[in-house]
Amino acid sequence: MAVCARLCGVVHSGGCQQRQQPDEGRESVLEESGKAEVQRIAVQPAPRGPRTLLQLPPEILVEIFSCLPGTELPPLALVCRKFRQILTTDTIWRRRCKQEYGVHENLRKLEVTGVSCQEVYVKLLHQYRDILGLWQPDLGPYGGLLNVVVDGFFIIGWMYLPPHDPHVDEPMRLKPVFRIHLMEKKSATVECMYGPKGPHSGQIKLVKKGEFCTKCLQTDYHRMSGGRQEEFRTWLRDDLGRTLDDIFHEHMQELILMKFIYICQYDNCLTYRRIYHPPSRPDDLVKPGFFKGTYGSHGLEIVMLSFHGTVAKATKITGDPNVPAGQPTLEVDLTRPMRLPDLEHLKNIDELSRLIMDIHEQINREQRLTGREEEAAGVRVEETVQAPSPPVKPMDRKMDVQGELQPPDPQAFALPEEVMARNEDYPRSCKMCFFGTGLIAGHGFSSPERTPGLFILFDDDRFGFIWLELKSFSLYSRMRDKFQNSQPPSLEAFDEMLKAMQLWTT
Repeated sequence: MAVCARLCGVVHSGGCQQRQQPDEGRESVLEESGKAEVQRIAVQPAPRGPRTLLQLPPEILVEIFSCLPGTELPPLALVCRKFRQILTTDTIWRRRCKQEYGVHENLRKLEVTGVSCQEVYVKLLHQYRDILGLWQPDLGPYGGLLNVVVDGFFIIGWMYLPPHDPHVDEPMRLKPVFRIHLMEKKSATVECMYGPKGPHSGQIKLVKKGEFCTKCLQTDYHRMSGGRQEEFRTWLRDDLGRTLDDIFHEHMQELILMKFIYICQYDNCLTYRRIYHPPSRPDDLVKPGFFKGTYGSHGLEIVMLSFHGTVAKATKITGDPNVPAGQPTLEVDLTRPMRLPDLEHLKNIDELSRLIMDIHEQINREQRLTGREEEAAGVRVEETVQAPSPPVKPMDRKMDVQGELQPPDPQAFALPEEVMARNEDYPRSCKMCFFGTGLIAGHGFSSPERTPGLFILFDDDRFGFIWLELKSFSLYSRMRDKFQNSQPPSLEAFDEMLKAMQLWTT
């Protein structure tokens, strides 16, 4: 068609016009000229386009560079003057700030302070990228949960505090510990947020991978005019939601005063170690995560629920002088489901105790049998290994018409009359129950031992545990906060973290 158009000299959209039938001589001339035209078109060079990036228009280069990770851009600036000039375009760095760090604020506001988006990325976000995520402070047995996030033009470290005892279903309370910003200077400014007098000078140092420390440079900002007594009353009201008149029990008074003295000696000069959100698997009993739980006179504490095959573990993120942070407070055997007695018999702890101790004795017999078999085979037993149990179909779950397991029928639940509970507002029905053990110890984590008990799964967001020996009940409720930069790089990395946490406070 193109050849026809050239031959006919037609440039309008009507195409080739209908002509009268030419004579034979004229046909011969047209045929020869058509062949020549085809040959000329075949050897004519195609229009030349840009062969290198340098030949692309600047606006195209801006789009290309905006799609690259920020860490790949500085080497590009060394290629040539053109690239270096284009990489000063704020559009590129504005997009990197949004896509890599979730900065959704209007970055044009930075023009008022004279700070560019490139400086925000390079001197703030990228420089402090390794402290984003979840951390546990080295506060001895008490631990804690710190979440470092990008918040607008700031990086803020938020300490998560449980709600006031015993309101376990209420949301967590957030307290800023430090912040980093780049609003007034050409280098990032670190500020300590501890104390009643507002932000003041601080430092942050990355010690090694997975560990950093903070230091307050103006600890006088932490002091109150009324001295330690006023500081204690303020801490008691803000952190525990109590006053001195509320505390009648002498042992509780000692525990609270001990915690205040221990925490205040650090003056927000702390070391933090990275922790991860527990990984999730399709066959988990419930979604793993962080929960708030009641621990008697120690108040509410944070635990992390994770699943390891046929075992569920609750590890303390915050702790107390008896069982410190980092220790596995609960271990649940998912191969040992339990059917509760009716409510009338459940009111008597003797019936529940008999059911729990029967399973406990069965496990001990299996462990002794396994130990004798290994010794007879000449195998050195370094630690007791629980004999593998055949998989148990939990709580007689029924199949639907598609052959899939259905959720078990809910069971009526009530605490035995002899069991103490900080929170009486617990669910009166549960989905499943399992045999488990809880970790108890004396002051200073002396003589730790695992004691049998009952794990009660109320719903997807709440569970409980009856400590048989202590005759007490702990209620746990899920933390609904969302955490970014908290997933472990691998299952092995998460397991290694759990082992390290136990060593931090042992």
